[in-house]
Amino acid sequence: MIERLQYAIAWTFVKLLGVLPRGVARVIARVVTRLLLAFMPKLTKTAAFNLRLAFPDWTDEQRRAILKKMARNLGWMAVEFARFPRYTKENVEKVVILDGHENFLAGQQRGKGVIYLTGHIGAWELSSFAHALYGFPLHYMARPLDNKPLDELVNAYRGLSGNKPIYKNEAARVMLKVLKDSGTVGILADQNTMPSEGVFVDFFGTSACTTTGIARVALHTDAAVVPGYAFWDDNLRKYRLRFEPPVELVRTGDLERDVATNTQRFAKVIEEIIRTYPDQWVWIHARWKNRPKGEAPLYEFLT
Repeated sequence: MIERLQYAIAWTFVKLLGVLPRGVARVIARVVTRLLLAFMPKLTKTAAFNLRLAFPDWTDEQRRAILKKMARNLGWMAVEFARFPRYTKENVEKVVILDGHENFLAGQQRGKGVIYLTGHIGAWELSSFAHALYGFPLHYMARPLDNKPLDELVNAYRGLSGNKPIYKNEAARVMLKVLKDSGTVGILADQNTMPSEGVFVDFFGTSACTTTGIARVALHTDAAVVPGYAFWDDNLRKYRLRFEPPVELVRTGDLERDVATNTQRFAKVIEEIIRTYPDQWVWIHARWKNRPKGEAPLYEFLT
């Protein structure tokens, strides 16, 4: 019953945002997002803590301004997701423009596949969706939602432009095949990771457990690792899907050392993007939750 209710609410909200004029839908989604955050104080505390950790020299006013814009951007992304059925290769340029696309093409031309390195930045759902409409579909790493009907709805929307999911139980096999066929795999690389699956690297001056999967796959396949992200450009009034130059891998012959070194390089790329567009990142995620052995927890209010 709870799953059905969750699905009904989500379905209604998505369909409503999808049929309303974009401007009206954005206002509604922004208000709903701010209300949800107001009723989930732990998320707000997490975001405030993260901003103090990442930008200790900022004033409280600066941090509040970032959180306000973050909530706006989350609401706006919900609107874009709801409008996926309306976007086509003919009209996508009205919403998203490509920037630095030569960097993606340079990685693709190596012929070993592309790992699309990204994070929860800007309109991350829209970034891969729009890129597929531009003619470059990908496989994306996905964790199934606990609510199966809702999971099916989300992936149905994501797949409208040609993108396909890779689930954890098949990740290694499918990723290797996609890259062997010179395809593209999109991976969100900015979340807290279990110590058994990651390594601690510097992220905004504090150690953060980060997935080693990208480095291991890249070193094994020689796939190009190309950072990409869609951020809102206030001047253009559009999203700008920006690609940075491929990250050159460090190879010393010591596999574990190379995995750690390259994972740090990827984390630094994500950090620099967030520093450039701080209002575009999802600060409500407990990025520094897992700690090195013997180190005290940082988010005491979450325990």
